[in-house]
Formats: sequence, structure tokens, C-alpha cells
Amino acid sequence: MSVPARVLLAERVVCRQIGDEAVLLDLASATYFGLDPVGAKFWTLLSKDADFAIAHAAMLQEYDVDGDVLRADLAKLCEQLAIAGLVSIE
Repeated sequence: MSVPARVLLAERVVCRQIGDEAVLLDLASATYFGLDPVGAKFWTLLSKDADFAIAHAAMLQEYDVDGDVLRADLAKLCEQLAIAGLVSIE
């Protein structure tokens, strides 16, 4: 699985925090998607800067996890979000 350089959030997606989780609403399809606390944090970081490496580094500071494991998990999440049309990957 390749690691994206940039992950751009789709403009048609609205995000609402619910506790430490997030709910995404795709306005084009009226479909809801849920993100766990880690996914919600990643989404928040990407909303400030689309650079995957910057978000990855910030999350390494917050979570006690191996960098390679986190990188792979975040890349997989990006792939799932892209398939759902919630992000575009560069």
C-alpha cells in the first residue's frame, strides 16, 4: 500500500465531532460515515494541512504506536475514504 503525499478533503463533506469521535456527512449522497477517535484526529489534522507526513508526525506525538504501523493504518484509512469519495489522494 502506497503512502499518499497529500490528502485533500472533499468540500461536499461536513464533519461533526461527537465526543472524541466524528461523523462525516457526504452532502452529495446524503451518506453518513463514522470515524473512531484516531480517525477523527487524523481528519482534523488533514483539515488544517493536507500533508500526510505532517499529520502522521503529529499523531506520533500523541499516540504510543510504532511509526510504521501508524503509517500503514493511516494509508489504509485514506484508501477507504478515497473509495467513499470523501477525500482525494495526491
